[in-house]
Amino acid sequence: MFFGAIEAGGTKFVCGIGTKSGELIERVSFPTELPHETMKNVISFFKGKDIEAIGIGCFGPIDLNKGSETYGYITSTPKTAWKNFNLVGEIKKNFDIPVYFDTDVNAAAFGEYVWGAGKDLKSSIYLTVGTGIGGGAVVEGKLVHGMLHPEMGHIFVNRHPRDKFVGNCPFHGGNCLEGMASGPALERRWGMKGVDIPDDHPAWEMEGYYIAHALVNYILVLS
Repeated sequence: MFFGAIEAGGTKFVCGIGTKSGELIERVSFPTELPHETMKNVISFFKGKDIEAIGIGCFGPIDLNKGSETYGYITSTPKTAWKNFNLVGEIKKNFDIPVYFDTDVNAAAFGEYVWGAGKDLKSSIYLTVGTGIGGGAVVEGKLVHGMLHPEMGHIFVNRHPRDKFVGNCPFHGGNCLEGMASGPALERRWGMKGVDIPDDHPAWEMEGYYIAHALVNYILVLS
C-alpha cells in the first residue's frame, strides 16, 4: 500500500510516494511558481501511480475547517498569486482518493513525533525558519488545531536593542517574529542570504535573540 505526500512550501514543492512505515519510494522537487504551473507538475508526478491517499502539508495561512466554504484553500498568504487558491479542490479534481490537508509545519511536527526527534516525547513543537516562519505542535500525542492552525510566525516579539531594521512582514512590519527573523528579513537587513552570512557575523546573535524569545512564548503557552 502506497501513499502520496505533498510538501507545498513557499519556495519549493516536494512530492513523494511512501509506505505506511515511512519508507520513501520516490521523491521529486521543483520550485514554487504560479499555481497553474506548479500544480501541473504535481499532478504529472502522481498520475498513474498506485496510491491510496494523498497527504498535503502546505504553507499558510490555510483553511482547515471542514465545514467552511473555503476548506482546503490557501488564504491570506503574502504569496499573492496563491491567495485564495483551492489546493485541495485542485487535487480532488484529478484524483478520486482521500486527501488529507494540514499546515506544512504541522505535518513536519507529526512526522518528527512518529519517526524522528520527537519519537519518545508526548509533546513537542516543530519550527521552520525560511521564506516565512511557521510552527506546528503536538500536545499529548495530538496535533494542535482550533479556531485557526497555530500561527507561530506572527507572534509579537521584543525588538533587539541594537536592531534598527524596519521589518519584512507585510502585515506587521517589524513587530512580529517573521518580520524580523525570516529568511527574507535576514537578506533585506544584511544584504545577503542566510546561507552566505559567516558564522561569526552579528546577524546570528540577533537571530538567536528573536528565536529564543519565541521559544519562551511557545513553552509558556503550550505547557
